[in-house]
Amino acid sequence: MRKDAKIYIAGHRGLVGGAIVRNLRANGYDNILTRRHAELDLTDQAAVRDFFVYEQPEYVIIAAAKVGGIHANNTYPAEFIHQNLAIQTNVIHEAWRHGVKRLLFLGSSCIYPRACPQPMKEDYLLTGPLESTNRPYAVAKIAGIEMCWAYNRQYSTRFLAVMPTNLYGPGDNYDLENSHVLPALLRKMHEAKERGDEEVVVWGTGTPRREFLYSDDMADACRFLMELPDEQYGHLLQAEQPPLINIGCGEDVTIRELAEKVKDVVGFKGRLVFDTTKPDGTMRKLLDIDRLRQLGWKPETRLRDGIVGAFQDYLGGEAR
Repeated sequence: MRKDAKIYIAGHRGLVGGAIVRNLRANGYDNILTRRHAELDLTDQAAVRDFFVYEQPEYVIIAAAKVGGIHANNTYPAEFIHQNLAIQTNVIHEAWRHGVKRLLFLGSSCIYPRACPQPMKEDYLLTGPLESTNRPYAVAKIAGIEMCWAYNRQYSTRFLAVMPTNLYGPGDNYDLENSHVLPALLRKMHEAKERGDEEVVVWGTGTPRREFLYSDDMADACRFLMELPDEQYGHLLQAEQPPLINIGCGEDVTIRELAEKVKDVVGFKGRLVFDTTKPDGTMRKLLDIDRLRQLGWKPETRLRDGIVGAFQDYLGGEAR
């Protein structure tokens, strides 16, 4: 990409989109196009079409999505499938109509089967049943991958889907009802520390294993992929397989180990209690990142250092 190329980041105010904007600007890209939801409703087909007609972006990164943890997915399944399908359908279709050079669609590791072999290779897509707790969201993201693949085959577009592992970092959602596990633990333990509580309750048994990637590392991987030379980028779009690549760190921890790390960073001195009546979700979700490693990218942020950064961001949000 040229440094002055017009790059549209859909969802720039979220955890993912915000990190991508920061990374691009830090690397000299000065023509970044954004719209707040109040300015552009991506579920509105006519509005998205008008936006592309007027702005004519050269590159598109779709970071906009309806996201949340197990509770949110169980409570709002219709919203998760409807909003995500609408957003990606509108943006991908208009990107094709207006000749976008490259598009990056961000999905989620929940696209892989519930009982998927570990670590999860890109080839394991659609090889088994999905985890029931986030099935509507996963189906929507799988549809996005299929759209990228279908448009590439029929229209010779250059649309790539990336599947990040569990993300955390600056700009995360810390709502206790709808957030993912790591930001929820940060808030829970901080508030418990402030109140002087003796214990913090953690959902589930603490035994599931999860991989966590700092959002700034994920953003760096996205820029790395968008900057690949044409031949390498094109190799990722081979018609025989979905244009899909995993983004992760290649290491995982148990939820109990994660909770202990968060407890240490926050400085909470009480005990952890695991509520085994709450669902665990999939027992392990570790991405195979060999394809990305072979291209020459690897993450830089260690988990504890990332948790420190996320906690500082949370405290800064409280101050604001």
